[in-house]
Amino acid sequence: MKFVTVFASLTAVALAAPQYSYGRGGGDSSEEIPIIRDDRDRDDYGRYSVNVETANGIELADAGTPDGPKGTVVSSGFFSYTSPEGIPVHVKYVANENGFQPQSDLLPVAPEFPHPIPQFVLDQIAFAAEEDRRSSSSRSSSGSYAPPPPRYN
Repeated sequence: MKFVTVFASLTAVALAAPQYSYGRGGGDSSEEIPIIRDDRDRDDYGRYSVNVETANGIELADAGTPDGPKGTVVSSGFFSYTSPEGIPVHVKYVANENGFQPQSDLLPVAPEFPHPIPQFVLDQIAFAAEEDRRSSSSRSSSGSYAPPPPRYN
């Protein structure tokens, strides 16, 4: 009787476990996407290239050489696909001693620096500098005591 109870409990737990789907978009699709091209080359000196294309429009091209500092790999390439919203995504990149540097029209771009500083900010900086100047001149002329700076041996 114990065996039947334990078996029934384990079966109930197994059936209640979430069923994960690893398909595109998290749906129940089990459609397999054919690979149209998969070219991979590598030589004995550390150079490589990879070119992959799938039937649903995903493309990847990457090539690298050990030309970086201390023989690190310098890599460049691109990848492209269509987002779930239907937007074509195309990203070019370089990865070297300066890190991963992607380029795409879809990536946010920081404003150029130095950007113009608004006048109210310049006014505030001038005001703070004037306060500092007044404060330092009043301290030196007031005869007030300030502790000496620390001495380090």
